[in-house]
Amino acid sequence: MPAHTLLLYCRAGFEGEAAAEIQDRAAALGHAGFVKAKPGSAYLSLHLYQACAEELVRRIELRSLVFARQLLVAGELVRELPVDDRVSPLLAAAAALGGPYSDVYVETADTNEAKALAAFTRPFGRAFEAGARRARLLGGGAQAPRLHLFCLSSAAVWPALSWPGRRSEWPLGIPRLKFPARAPSRSTLKLDEALQVFLSPAEQAEYLRPGMAAVDLGAAPGGWTWQLVRRGLRVAAIDNGPMDDELLASGLVEHRREDGFRYRPPQPVDWLVCDMVEQPGRIARLVAQWLARGDCRRAIFNLKLPMKKRYAEVQRCRELIATELGARAHRLDLRQLYHDREEVTGYLR
Repeated sequence: MPAHTLLLYCRAGFEGEAAAEIQDRAAALGHAGFVKAKPGSAYLSLHLYQACAEELVRRIELRSLVFARQLLVAGELVRELPVDDRVSPLLAAAAALGGPYSDVYVETADTNEAKALAAFTRPFGRAFEAGARRARLLGGGAQAPRLHLFCLSSAAVWPALSWPGRRSEWPLGIPRLKFPARAPSRSTLKLDEALQVFLSPAEQAEYLRPGMAAVDLGAAPGGWTWQLVRRGLRVAAIDNGPMDDELLASGLVEHRREDGFRYRPPQPVDWLVCDMVEQPGRIARLVAQWLARGDCRRAIFNLKLPMKKRYAEVQRCRELIATELGARAHRLDLRQLYHDREEVTGYLR
């Protein structure tokens, strides 16, 4: 029987936003369903009334969703797993979903409570993989679906599937980036993740070449500038605050103590990046105006969201950008990245 449930991972506290977004997307494609989402759980499920979940996943790109980190097709939740043999019931559930699979991820939600399951998931994962190989449920090849075992507890596990090109390749959809010791601030990880999420390796090589020009609005102390400089770009760092001395000594940074909302480059630049703390609508308009006037070719920026109506605010910012750009052809991606907090990151070009 086809699966009728979508399973989504998200940031804890944003289950409502992720639920509203996936319901809107499903409805726009003619599919209705109901959501189950517990606040603070870092996941949710959409139960479709009629449509096959795999069909819907084929029509919704994960990268087009703002609040979801991972998008899976789920089977039936397996409950009350026996202590003496948890593997056999899950092998049967995995076989019912299809197979053979390329590999298996054993995962828990990204919450402190769920992380306590690590003592269970590690040995269980090894035992399940061994059993799956004996049952010939693994070895399906690189284009075969991946099997995810989403552990709610040691007695309740949700089997789910993902497909190459329609998922995040990181476990739980979370990139584990190491903070560079010489970077001026931890905000550097936001831009590092954004570049990896929004640009393929080939696009990074093409669009982030040494000698290209960039502007960093709200640059101090230089976390985002550092990511550009390490790739060889020349950066105009716009901020009234102090910049990191080592960055300034690189010879690639011009520090201008100016208002980020007033500054304009003397000639077009390849990149605009912006992590200023300001109302999201104001940032959205500013970035769109840079592209509309031809001041930059590409932009990555953060939108600091309000405490309430966060999904509605994201939609409003989309509309503001579209209005500013008018008939000018453009593409906008918005994602809540792992290293974001109460914010989302945009990539406009």
